[in-house]
Amino acid sequence: MRRGFFVGLAALVACFGGDVAPDRRTLIDSRDNYDPRSLDPALSTDVPTGRAVGYIFDGLTRFTPTAQVEPGLAERWDLSSDGRTYTFHLRRSVHFHDGSSFGARDVVASWERALEPSTRSSASEFLYPIKGARDFHTQKAKTVAGLSVRDDSTIVVTLEEPLAAFLKLLAMPVASIVPQRIAPNFGERPIGTGPWRLIDWHHDDYLLFARNDQYFLGPPKAESLEARIIAEPSTSVAEFESGNVDVLQIPAGQIREWEDDESRRPMLSSTPALELVYVGINTTRGPLVDPRVRQAINYAVDINTIIERLVAGRGTRAAGVIPPALAGYDSARRPYPFNPAKAKQLLAAAGHPNGIDVELWVSMTPIYVRIAETIQAYLNAVGIRTKVVQRESAASRAAARKGETDMILKDWYADYPDAENFLYPLLYSGNKGSGGNVSFYANTRFDSTVLAARRELNATKRAALLRSADSIGFVDAPMMFLYFYNELYAVQPWVKGFRPPVIFNGQRWLDVSLSAERGGQSTPADSAPHVAPNAPRSTRNAPPSTP
Repeated sequence: MRRGFFVGLAALVACFGGDVAPDRRTLIDSRDNYDPRSLDPALSTDVPTGRAVGYIFDGLTRFTPTAQVEPGLAERWDLSSDGRTYTFHLRRSVHFHDGSSFGARDVVASWERALEPSTRSSASEFLYPIKGARDFHTQKAKTVAGLSVRDDSTIVVTLEEPLAAFLKLLAMPVASIVPQRIAPNFGERPIGTGPWRLIDWHHDDYLLFARNDQYFLGPPKAESLEARIIAEPSTSVAEFESGNVDVLQIPAGQIREWEDDESRRPMLSSTPALELVYVGINTTRGPLVDPRVRQAINYAVDINTIIERLVAGRGTRAAGVIPPALAGYDSARRPYPFNPAKAKQLLAAAGHPNGIDVELWVSMTPIYVRIAETIQAYLNAVGIRTKVVQRESAASRAAARKGETDMILKDWYADYPDAENFLYPLLYSGNKGSGGNVSFYANTRFDSTVLAARRELNATKRAALLRSADSIGFVDAPMMFLYFYNELYAVQPWVKGFRPPVIFNGQRWLDVSLSAERGGQSTPADSAPHVAPNAPRSTRNAPPSTP
């Protein structure tokens, strides 16, 4: 019955470029394509969970849509001259959704809870920079030595060593503040201090939030917010076209169509996403040990054509792992050019004039399969005989972490907007395997430069160190540097104030509203969901020519 209502409504309001708001007061987002694992911040390791946690909870700091750090529950802070001790001055008169008061002891309890082995948080390592946090996690200590409550609105945090990105870590979901006393089903019934309260969660369908009228920064402009969970991109598009959702992430295969459509173009907006798409090359396997072979792989593939023909030009060519939006990016460094002759020359110099045989692993994601098959064709043409191995995402990821793949096509989303969040997990030798370095890359000069950058508090000096580390990795070529994907969004014309976030939890919908022009009045509950038929994926773009 409800579905019929919305289909009828769609017929009235539909359309691209229309300016009549639908008859509802709920903002509806369609960017999530799978159910959050849990709404417990300590268990947040995926994007849908992280987004929802950002609605319900606050950290001491938070991200703006442009990925800048600003005060959250901490009104301000001081840093000691040695860069190791932060004194956070907390906001007063802040309350959790259940009415209980927030204070400094909630901060200690929240972070110790995330570090407790029994919590099983796989994100707790982001709190390790705090002195004694690792010992607490491994049960060598009963308290975290680096946490000290001075009074109810002041907490002193001492680090193991200076860490330039520490304030960014505190804006991550795992560092969110929860009440000292929580119910056993906290992941299903979360209570935070955030701008939105969870009022309904239909698994694999939607989450519905009501605004927190007591929010310390003032309540959100909209009455309610719904996060739709739509697995099929084509369904998301159909729902957007019917006016049933307000924000859509354009599927990669439809980008050209949307950009070329004059009626759709005004609704589009983009942001420099912090997502690197790359091929991890295992530097410990067979001929791939030789950097000349890895460089040959980079020279052998026409990556510009892949970007243009498979992702509609939405990728920015990578010449390293640092995205253009972050400090440390080197705009003067040129990516490996497409040069098959150079690739063959390097192979011969490395002792492989007759070529080599390798495997390229890839998940079942259609766009990545097409990219992998295109790379395969290019590599075959220079004598790098490549077998494409398709596995489910979890299986391919697990094999790469165990060092069982020659090469793997994958992507990396930033956990926080800082260049070290690319250099350190992807290429630091201490993070081989499960730490994120599936290239099993090791270079002592790279390692020491990255560690120095993590400690350096002078922004100019730090950017120079980051650029230097990125340059070292680029020359050693432990991966094929593909592109940084620039996401494209469509926003309905009746939505005001939405800014696509650079980092996944950077948009909390505080200043976003529906247009005042409406066709009637409804309650938030009236605007509940809807339609979730499975539909085939769009595969509009043809694969590029192979060499």
